[in-house]
Amino acid sequence: MTERTTPREKCYDKLGPRVVENLKRRHFDAHYCQTAGEAADLVLSLIPDGDVVAWGGSETIGQLNILGTIKDTHPVIDRDSASTPQERVELMRKALLCDTFLMSSNAISEDGQLFNIDGNGNRVAALVYGPKSVIVVAGMNKVVPTFEDAVTRARSIAAPFNAQRFPLDTPCNKTGSCADCLNKNSICASFVRTRICRPEGKIKVVLVGEEMGF
Repeated sequence: MTERTTPREKCYDKLGPRVVENLKRRHFDAHYCQTAGEAADLVLSLIPDGDVVAWGGSETIGQLNILGTIKDTHPVIDRDSASTPQERVELMRKALLCDTFLMSSNAISEDGQLFNIDGNGNRVAALVYGPKSVIVVAGMNKVVPTFEDAVTRARSIAAPFNAQRFPLDTPCNKTGSCADCLNKNSICASFVRTRICRPEGKIKVVLVGEEMGF
């Protein structure tokens, strides 16, 4: 690795490889990249030729700037290409049977567990079962000491931030903080803890030594 200079970078470069080893202990195929550019190159290399690729809603994946390249080199299932809400739903359902699915994670504990919150459930459904391969890209800002901290981060930071992306009539959209609501439009319908990867290596986790996403 290149020696970096800021305190945040130094901390990420020391912690990241340790988290990768803990992810590997849990049977994830895990990697650490210092920069988003390195992560983008790695992610592209992890997608086999000919794979049908889909992705969940993710600020992190957008920040990698790889979707244009993937669309040029692979068949894709892109829900944003839908012309009607019904077509969008059908594309999201088809994405569950793609070859490679791209996403991020709301939080990752230092001992190597993923925690995700989802509204529609398509993102966590793909993580749990369906695609042959799932690539999870996460900035080191999403790594927290314990699994309990991961739950707190996902609920108090990731979910309220993500809610601002949608015109939803939810408490967190109005106030910026979680109210543990039962609103029918809540984006916190499903909580998923991924404590091991099964089958081994299906989930590829790419940690990035930068702040990315929410």
